[in-house]
Amino acid sequence: MSDKTAKLSLSGGEHEFSVHDGTIGPSVVDISSLYKETGAFTYDPGFTSTASCDSKITFIDGDEGTLLHRGYPIEQLAEQGDFLEVCYLLLYGELPTKTQKHDFDYRVTRHTMVHEQMMRFFTGFRRDAHPMAVMCGTVGALSAFYHDSTDISDPHQRMVASMRMIAKMPTIAAMAYKYHIGQPFVYPQNDLDYASNFLRMCFAVPCEEYQVNPVLARAMDRIFILHADHEQNASTSTVRLAGSSGANPFACIAAGIACLWGPAHGGANEAALNMLGEIGSVDRIPEYIARAKDKNDPFRLMGFGHRVYKNYDPRAKIMQKTTHEVLGELGIKDDPLLEVAMELEKIALHDDYFVEKKLYPNIDFYSGITLRALGFPTTMFTVLFAVARTVGWIAQWKEMIEDPSQRIGRPRQLYTGEPKRDYVPMNKRS
Repeated sequence: MSDKTAKLSLSGGEHEFSVHDGTIGPSVVDISSLYKETGAFTYDPGFTSTASCDSKITFIDGDEGTLLHRGYPIEQLAEQGDFLEVCYLLLYGELPTKTQKHDFDYRVTRHTMVHEQMMRFFTGFRRDAHPMAVMCGTVGALSAFYHDSTDISDPHQRMVASMRMIAKMPTIAAMAYKYHIGQPFVYPQNDLDYASNFLRMCFAVPCEEYQVNPVLARAMDRIFILHADHEQNASTSTVRLAGSSGANPFACIAAGIACLWGPAHGGANEAALNMLGEIGSVDRIPEYIARAKDKNDPFRLMGFGHRVYKNYDPRAKIMQKTTHEVLGELGIKDDPLLEVAMELEKIALHDDYFVEKKLYPNIDFYSGITLRALGFPTTMFTVLFAVARTVGWIAQWKEMIEDPSQRIGRPRQLYTGEPKRDYVPMNKRS
């Protein structure tokens, strides 16, 4: 907080509002009393200039290309930590001690199974249902199976619900994948780490042994870390808004999954991969670059630029390295999509058009290629995003519930419809 104030002149009157400073980042003008004092609202489509909450979890500096979780740079967490360590950090605010980490891993691992009746729940979906449709319905139904952890006023129940969702989301995602491809479900295995367990549930079959490749497991773990939280994005804001009404945590996370499904949000890596496939080869890149620069052509280069980052996405650098590690481990040396991606990256970093518009490659640019190499179809990309982002949603939801100043979300509007008018009987309407 600070003693600074901002003054507003409106309709001949002068009004003063407090200005608050965060630990880092831009200051905010507290306009919570604006309507009461002036009778006016602010107009901010997309809320791009509005701070909707006070948060201690994640900070992004888009101009500098910085992403911090509880103050720790994403680069350090992805290179030196593992996903469950980042989960602990997001939930509790500090990195765990060795004892705390062991206890947290144990609790998550022992919650990975889902209620056996949920097996039959899946058969209600068509085989060709999109896995994200299955995820929306299944996660929303968790409150029907685990109603002993839906009382948001009980800290213990909030903790149990949080652990359950972090633990069960990979199991549900793997079940959605197996159902989609017509293979039997594979139960979780307690002696495996989080990422290894997930890969086994996705790719093992009952008729033969499955050995998890540690390089691929580490890549999967890193992908989870890079997608764990990203401040007040669309899906996180959706979770917070749903939670502000007092909805149970499972319903709130299901709402976040539904929002994430949008191609402008979680579906961006799938769109980027489809674009690389459309380009097909390096010699066709100039044609598509020209189309991207043509204002009259609807074509867009997916995977470049970011709503927040106006510099190189720090996650993209780590994802690029991970992509090469995976392709090298699998012996994929001549991947045409990777060749197209690498050439596009060179152009984006040196072409005046991209540099001036700050259209740098983002994480979606590389993650689609990596996930495809791991063996996932494009329909599963957003599902994997949801698995990773669940902990961010839960941490943000938990912070909001425990914030004494939180109120039910109620955005205002600029009404541009008809003014008040009288009802006209049917026989008098022209």
